[in-house]
Amino acid sequence: MGTVVLYFALLVALTPLLGSWMYRVYTNERIGRIEGAVYRLCAIRPTVEQNWQRYASSVLWFSGFCFVVLYLVMRLQGVLPLNPRALPGVEPGVAFNTAVSFITNTNWQAYGGETTMSYLTDTVALTSQSFISAAVGMAVLVAFTRGFTQSDATRLGNFWKDLVRGVVYILLPLSTILAVLLISQGVVQTFGVPVEAQTGQGQVQTISRGPAASQVAIKQLGTNGAGFFNASSAHPFENPNPFSNFLQALAILLIPASLTYTFGLMVSSKRHGWAILAAMLLILAGGVAATVPSERGATAAMLAAGIDASAPNMEGKEARFGVDSSSLWATASTASSYGGVNSSHASFAPASGAVQIANMNMGVFGAVGGGVYSMVFYVIIAVLLGGLMVGRLPEYLGKRIGDREIKLAMIGIVVSFVFTLGLTGIAVVTSPGLEARLNFGAHGFTEILYAFTSQANNNGSSFAGLDASGAFYTVLGGIAMLFGRYVPMVAALAMAGGLAKSKEAPAETIGTLRTDTPLFVGLLVGVVLVLSVPFPALSLGPLLVGLEGVIP
Repeated sequence: MGTVVLYFALLVALTPLLGSWMYRVYTNERIGRIEGAVYRLCAIRPTVEQNWQRYASSVLWFSGFCFVVLYLVMRLQGVLPLNPRALPGVEPGVAFNTAVSFITNTNWQAYGGETTMSYLTDTVALTSQSFISAAVGMAVLVAFTRGFTQSDATRLGNFWKDLVRGVVYILLPLSTILAVLLISQGVVQTFGVPVEAQTGQGQVQTISRGPAASQVAIKQLGTNGAGFFNASSAHPFENPNPFSNFLQALAILLIPASLTYTFGLMVSSKRHGWAILAAMLLILAGGVAATVPSERGATAAMLAAGIDASAPNMEGKEARFGVDSSSLWATASTASSYGGVNSSHASFAPASGAVQIANMNMGVFGAVGGGVYSMVFYVIIAVLLGGLMVGRLPEYLGKRIGDREIKLAMIGIVVSFVFTLGLTGIAVVTSPGLEARLNFGAHGFTEILYAFTSQANNNGSSFAGLDASGAFYTVLGGIAMLFGRYVPMVAALAMAGGLAKSKEAPAETIGTLRTDTPLFVGLLVGVVLVLSVPFPALSLGPLLVGLEGVIP
């Protein structure tokens, strides 16, 4: 349990340090040499301000361009260089799903990494997009925050400037530091071909390797999660020991947590940033508190096999990490949009599986950037409810919250549930959806629910036991990822545009609902739980699995 306590302590301690740095990056008026060179190379005019419509269109057009590039590289990798294993072009459905996955910061993998993608695809296409998709989310958050800091204004900044600064001054330096640390621990970084080794039984084994450390660093820091190897961070070449595991787990939530402090500085109220982070941490701590005890004891299946009740559930977990570190990773990764795993989520106890699905639906840390503006959506609903209780019109950060903001907040919250539950419903009544299962009953339903929850909420992790490489899941999953990413983004920018044009609300009075107090944090946590946790779906899936064999 000491690892868990240290994790939370370091996360809180590093938040103001990195958060302050990111605030300076996005608010500095001076243009540095490196970013200036990028602007000249790409013909960007960084001083040109954009309204919310232009900002949103830049996000969408740029993401569309990235999709086309990714798709073509994967389809043509068989004739492109840096392909020592002579891997063929990626099948169209998987290429579509993967390209969508990487532009949306989901990084869902309907393929085996080392057996499907060439070094060129991994380094030039996928790793580059890991930087870009993360920077896009951070840029949208910064533009969204500017809506609260202006009055009678129509401009939210320049998307291209925000994008370049996120990559050059935040993601690249942090990834370089983490990659060097990971290499020192044994994470591979080479363009060498796979090697062959003889096993103790005299068999020949092909051992894949490649430029993994550079991809692992940004997959953690950018909440991407796509593993260089199919086993992701459970692979010893990607995550060799407990120290590398702790570094990678900390990196998952480092930027999403620190952006709450950046948000607080930008709106001139650090207390509001801390309030949002407190709500995030409370929900995360609740997930850890539910998962760790579930994994420290034997599951119903273990008991039925005659295993002692005090034995920990080590099925699907790496012995070098153990129960606590695996549980912490599973909870942190599903509370964000990070899809990598260091253990098999399908092997966790039913209660732990329910926590993972609930975490993805809440998405309190979300993607870098996306988690904070998603939490502000919940704040908008919370101030509405709080205002109704005290008989006041809802206000937040000196802005009057009207029906437009409330509708946009609900759109941003609800869209992922529409696709999660809608597509799950289609999958469980159609042959292509059911034939991809490797398990039946409640566990099979959980696999399908988890897959669409992961994609629609841009998480990217997998529950395993589901063949998601067929046309049914690649196409529908890709659609879910697109809507789950870009509808909340556009809703956030539209809200920011309206707030920037509005005047400031009247000064606080004795009847004003404070939104930076422990009481409001509790209200916010309650709103997130009530609006986001799909209790009926959980009762048909992991919770029912937990009751199998208990209820006669």
